[in-house]
Amino acid sequence: MWGGDFPFFYQKTLLKPKFHDIVKKYKIEKIKTEEGTGKKMSIFNKIFKSYSEKEVKRVMPLVEQINGLEEKMVALSDSELRGKTEEFKKQLQEGKTLDDILVEAFAVVREASKRVLGMRHFDVQLIGGIILHQGRIAEMKTGEGKTLVATLPVYLNALEGKGVHVITVNDYLAKRDSEWMGKLYKFLGLSVGLVIAGMEPQEKQEAYNSDVTYGTNNEFGFDYLRDNMVIYKNQLVQRGLHYAIVDEIDSILIDEARTPLIISGRANESSSLYKSANDFVRRLTPKIIVEEDIKDYDQAEDNEKYDYIVDLKAKSASLTEKGIKKAEDAFHLENFNDLENSTLVHHVNQALRAHGVMKKDIDYIVKDGEVLIVDEFTGRIMYGRRYNNGLHQAIEAKENVKIADESRTLATITFQNFFRMYDKLSGMTGTAMTEAGEFEEIYNLDVVDIPTNKPMIRNDENDVIYKNENAKYRAIVESIKKSHEKGQPVLVGTVSIEKSEKLSQLLKKEGIKHEVLNAKYHEKEAEIVAQAGKFGAVTIATNMAGRGTDIMLGRK
Repeated sequence: MWGGDFPFFYQKTLLKPKFHDIVKKYKIEKIKTEEGTGKKMSIFNKIFKSYSEKEVKRVMPLVEQINGLEEKMVALSDSELRGKTEEFKKQLQEGKTLDDILVEAFAVVREASKRVLGMRHFDVQLIGGIILHQGRIAEMKTGEGKTLVATLPVYLNALEGKGVHVITVNDYLAKRDSEWMGKLYKFLGLSVGLVIAGMEPQEKQEAYNSDVTYGTNNEFGFDYLRDNMVIYKNQLVQRGLHYAIVDEIDSILIDEARTPLIISGRANESSSLYKSANDFVRRLTPKIIVEEDIKDYDQAEDNEKYDYIVDLKAKSASLTEKGIKKAEDAFHLENFNDLENSTLVHHVNQALRAHGVMKKDIDYIVKDGEVLIVDEFTGRIMYGRRYNNGLHQAIEAKENVKIADESRTLATITFQNFFRMYDKLSGMTGTAMTEAGEFEEIYNLDVVDIPTNKPMIRNDENDVIYKNENAKYRAIVESIKKSHEKGQPVLVGTVSIEKSEKLSQLLKKEGIKHEVLNAKYHEKEAEIVAQAGKFGAVTIATNMAGRGTDIMLGRK
């Protein structure tokens, strides 16, 4: 059941036009200049902007109706407000649709939020909530309150009793939001569940049977795979994939779309060949190619001076003729590439990849005698995940830690195939516009840019390109020094653990006090990020940081 393509169920709404058809009418590559600003703007951006404005106008009458009910809701007592939930459920049983009760349900959530959380939904947040309910993507700028926006469609759709899944990018956010927003749902009589790694099956069953279930994309996906491996029906933890709201939807459905979730089982005991292959490869001389476009005769001649060639762009490593001769001598073979030597060839090839392609503190880290994979998209440690086909064992041999037993794949699915199985899917992010075409083509989801509550005052500067990396780092340090002297908080984003620690060393030389947040110190993530806006704070982070964590600005 977990192999191949999955059926794609999608709930269309009356308010959703064919965005893809609109985009196809125009040539995306054409560039025009915005009048009076001097800024370049693609035709695509103009279409997108006008499309979003049109869609926002379409839902404004609903927002006005919700506002019109505010006085009526204010007049209700707590018990009367709570009683609306049963009233709505009864109306749905009598044949009304979610769209029929949307206006009053949103008005109820807004009033309950004022009483329980002390927060009143702005009009733009109501717009975002309507867009999410329609099974679409709401692009909302950072700080516009996406967490609160989600409460509106979550409550409305939970009234059907089929379960609503709110997917976040990490366990911390899932736990935080289930507790924080959970107060609102519980006040209105709905049950809230939390799904995180390490829970017992009975606990997960209870969480999935709740009206609203919070968790990470990884955990929802793995639970689906585990459910397809159980023998008896009462062992299933999930009860169906009805409606999901995905936070940071571009990160999960585009960046990680083809990432496979894999459940493995023990296959064979680890072979001593991993150690032998590692000892052999360790003595070889590699040639590293960052990017090779021209492969002429002279280049090939040069390659033969080395034992193996590493192509970083293709993420491949292979022995040269010279390297093969050394392998035949080392393992006492007549022909290294004979079919009977295929097992040894496989182990040597994986050792070549482990040494040439896989980099410590970029692709993986070593912690407590264990090789842990670092997620290339989020910079987080992927606990419980292992590279397949013996690559993980080859890295363990390289790092001289205990080599675990080999495994075989029992079940696998990509995030793309998993999320396409939901009856209705929607999501929020601050950056969906650039992937609008992909969302439409792959998931049949359109993107609507939600206006900000107040005019944007942030300046987004243009990119600056430097001649080399050293010049770039000098400029970064200089810029940090200037801001730090004024007490202005600075958050620096890096693409890897290695670069975050290199920058940290440079700041130490300058005597600038700072915090480092990467996969090595992820336990302190929430605490570090929350303090990143304090007077004079300097924080260096990989791209794992800040996803959904509030950075409070403040003085000394």
